[in-house]
Amino acid sequence: MSNVNLDIAGRRYTIACAAGEEAHIEMLGRSIDAKLAKMPAMTGQSEPRTLLFAALLLADELHEAQAKVAAPANAPDHAAPLENLAERLESLATQLERSAGSA
Repeated sequence: MSNVNLDIAGRRYTIACAAGEEAHIEMLGRSIDAKLAKMPAMTGQSEPRTLLFAALLLADELHEAQAKVAAPANAPDHAAPLENLAERLESLATQLERSAGSA
């Protein structure tokens, strides 16, 4: 067993880990600290709230990454047809406004 010191959101934590895992745990700690550093509103929050927020951010990233992996590579692109439809609707609305203004 080894111990690793992590500095996260201005607080120091000592974490026990298996021998050989120190560098990985340190990298994870830096990742969490970097996430929280991008969120200045977290300054002054309680320790449990800060760590909960970090966990939620990382869980959200994991969820998004898993969704990308689970999506088939050849899934149809629905955005382009919807954008075309929106453009056609805007064009029709403009034409209706013009015809209503000239009537």
